[in-house]
Amino acid sequence: MSVATKEILDLNRFDATRTEGFPPELAERVAKRQASLGASSVLFYEQPIDMASAKGAYMYDVSGRKYLDVYNNVPSVGHCHPRVVEAIARQAGELNIHTRYLNRVVEAYTEKLLSKFPEDLSNVVLTCTGSESNDLAMRIARIATGAEGFIVTEAAYHGNTALVTEISPSSLRKRKPAPFVCTIAAPAARDGMSVEANFAASIEQAIAELKSRGIGLAALIIDTIFSSDGIYADPAGFLKAATDVVHRAGGLVIADEVQPGFGRTGGGLWGFERHGVTPDIVTMGKPMGNGFPMGGVVTRPELLKRFCEETGYFNTFGGNPVAAAAGHAVLQVIEDEGLIERSGTVGSHFKRSLQALQAAHPEIGDVRGAGLFIGLDFIAPETAEPDAALASHAINQLKQNGILIGAAGKYGATLKIRPPLCFSSDDADFFTGTLDTILKARRGA
Repeated sequence: MSVATKEILDLNRFDATRTEGFPPELAERVAKRQASLGASSVLFYEQPIDMASAKGAYMYDVSGRKYLDVYNNVPSVGHCHPRVVEAIARQAGELNIHTRYLNRVVEAYTEKLLSKFPEDLSNVVLTCTGSESNDLAMRIARIATGAEGFIVTEAAYHGNTALVTEISPSSLRKRKPAPFVCTIAAPAARDGMSVEANFAASIEQAIAELKSRGIGLAALIIDTIFSSDGIYADPAGFLKAATDVVHRAGGLVIADEVQPGFGRTGGGLWGFERHGVTPDIVTMGKPMGNGFPMGGVVTRPELLKRFCEETGYFNTFGGNPVAAAAGHAVLQVIEDEGLIERSGTVGSHFKRSLQALQAAHPEIGDVRGAGLFIGLDFIAPETAEPDAALASHAINQLKQNGILIGAAGKYGATLKIRPPLCFSSDDADFFTGTLDTILKARRGA
């Protein structure tokens, strides 16, 4: 039996044609949203939530019902963190303007941000989104190398500009990626080879494939925890061989830290640090401003200089004072509240508890991850094939029990466990206990 792959937006998507049984007001609001936003409207769950407020690791709907957020990577240090809220409000009340003036808030932030990177990565371009960051990184790589080709994993998602969509196979419904893109499998041990050796060999094959198409290698671009592929973190260090292969071929390595960055993996601020590598370009987005839209690209000065010699690049809003104030507050909160260490400690406890759950439930195929970024696979025990139906059932049952979560992976059969960094061990135990109850009830049904 073959297992169908799934497009990223369909992993947890509400079906707008199925509103039977909804309260009349909710059905009417859904219909109005569809009429206004059309096919671009995306809501979560079998019955959408009307959300009203949030704080820390919890969200609250209009009826006051409380939900534990185990999904949302945007408010990385916690929903509505008071220090971030205060920084945004204060700066918005003083000055918010485009980026062509000197401003001490922006200067202080860029200095603080760059201090968190290896010494060679000493230039930053501030943007408004992760998609924009990855688009810019691709353009820099093409000009730096004189080549056009990119290598990505087969279920990757890197954003939604026209260019970045081409390196986001999980967003493509009716066609394959463009000819300048070569896809490889997510990192895993295969054919008697280690994760490191197999992934490096896959990249060598992809480089040869691009060459056979008459296309050179501009860059390998990777989300450093492979979140859309289903979360692949270990063994730490397996990206070193891949990085060497890319550099020998004259290409660059772009580390997409939009999801794993800012302390999420528990061993440092950036996912690439776990692997002991220094990328040529690093991109950032979502968690950078804890909900305030901002992104960034960090790279070596010579790469940025060459790009700017050929392109009249500017960004009206990227790095505006309010964004800089938000970003600076996020970095300070991560430091002052020890959130990297918390991610490592709570994440280790969470992973162990899920692995214990795996031992009791054969439908859990694997538990992977680092820090507070964990993937839990559902399988059909008799065939070991991915079970997307069970993942969907678990997601909606967890929601009924006050827990919000989403899916990931090529087949949509992986729970994507990615809570705010203020998440506690008690929160983890609540999640694990609830999932245990759901799986027992399903087995007994």
